[in-house]
Amino acid sequence: MTAFIASLIFVVLAEMGDKTQLLAMAFACRFRWQTVMWGVLVATAANHIMAAAAGSYLTMIVPLEAIKIAAAVSFILFGLWTIRGDKLSGEDQRYQFSPFWTVTVAFFMAEMGDKTQLATISLAVEYQAIITVWMGTTLGMMVSNAFGIVVGIVMGKKIPERIIKWGAALIFIGFGAVGLYENLPNTILTPVVMTAGALIIILMIFLVVRWNNKKLTLASIRECQDGIDQNRREN
Repeated sequence: MTAFIASLIFVVLAEMGDKTQLLAMAFACRFRWQTVMWGVLVATAANHIMAAAAGSYLTMIVPLEAIKIAAAVSFILFGLWTIRGDKLSGEDQRYQFSPFWTVTVAFFMAEMGDKTQLATISLAVEYQAIITVWMGTTLGMMVSNAFGIVVGIVMGKKIPERIIKWGAALIFIGFGAVGLYENLPNTILTPVVMTAGALIIILMIFLVVRWNNKKLTLASIRECQDGIDQNRREN
């Protein structure tokens, strides 16, 4: 898989249901979609060129084998992050500039430390191609955000979040597992270690899913309690 295609695919998958995609959809309700997409393009291009350069620079000060192992672990973590999901915390209301600069600044700041930015760093490490990875991840962000805006806002239909989320998560985890298999020393990759690693990943997925379900249950309880309180006030 070439660096460009891999970067494009991974970022499209990672961005589905991500905070920055939700942010783009929120802005599309307030501003023209063309303004939102230009803001996303400028913010992503600036953010991801720094991320790709940082990933490439790491190989100059840290052994490549160690970085590739860390990158493989990070992809597994991205998969778990994808299962957990994201939500907005007022990022669409935080900045008050012109529409274009509001989108650009908010999107750039929201992308800092986000999994798509971290994925760009990991991809730059994996493929050692700053410009190609940058182009692929930037295009991937544009595709996924355009899809989110069109499907979620213009067409008024809900993105099949669960299917996309789990598909993207399993691809990330699988890519990370393959990376560990290819880069860890053979002396470590014993059947016992590989079995234990697989069980740990399954356990982590189970814990993330259970935590998500607990959050949903608590949210439902609060909603129910709010409804009861409102009825009491009205009566």
